[in-house]
Amino acid sequence: MGALRRRDRSEQIFRLQYRSKTGPEAKPTLPSPAHIPTVTRVCLIGEDGVNLQYELLSRETSRDALATYDLERPFENALAVRTVSVGAAVSLLNDLQWYLTRFVDECLVQEPSIDDEEWLSRQLAEQLRNGDIDPDTTGEFCKVYGLETPASREDESDGTDTPPHSETDGGGESDGGSRRTRPTGPEADSADDPEGSNTERTVTTAFGPKELVEPLYVRRIDGDLPEYDLRDVEETLVVRLTESEFTR
Repeated sequence: MGALRRRDRSEQIFRLQYRSKTGPEAKPTLPSPAHIPTVTRVCLIGEDGVNLQYELLSRETSRDALATYDLERPFENALAVRTVSVGAAVSLLNDLQWYLTRFVDECLVQEPSIDDEEWLSRQLAEQLRNGDIDPDTTGEFCKVYGLETPASREDESDGTDTPPHSETDGGGESDGGSRRTRPTGPEADSADDPEGSNTERTVTTAFGPKELVEPLYVRRIDGDLPEYDLRDVEETLVVRLTESEFTR
């Protein structure tokens, strides 16, 4: 009996000595969820009758400004990129100013810290970047676009022949038959790359991208926006405005 007790005592001492060397027993932990960074988006809506993708990717300066971004087409005749902040978004728009005045109807910025569905006008994004407006007060003045399937794709669904649509380059008569304008101004010599190698970019396109139509200017009251009633549409897009944009 005495020998058995001495052996049990020796085993206990051995366990204590082993733990003191190896440290306390590790407790199982759950892996931390992957961090998903939020990004600011910039979306350019092309003028009517302009193939925006071609115009921006066929010119050296604008093509270089967009070279580091993954291009998207969330709406018909639109081009969007993801940036790191509102400041970076405003800087990109400033870099593209020469082209925006000629080929772009509207510049939109989406900042997830403000709202992950609604967009900001360029002027409102600039005020936000400069600290001229509180983020919590950006939602009062808005315009609401209806979203419709372009008539060219409705014709396709009816069996009507339409020109083929390319998503991999900036040239041609693609994008719903938009016309291809000849380059003018300081970019005339660098446009129309004869080899086509510099204009070929993959553009991620939303499934059946819809067209922005007929904006309705509204004011948010008690947190709610009036219903869009200019057309019978299933979806809408909200753009927040500055007060001066709303009243002019």
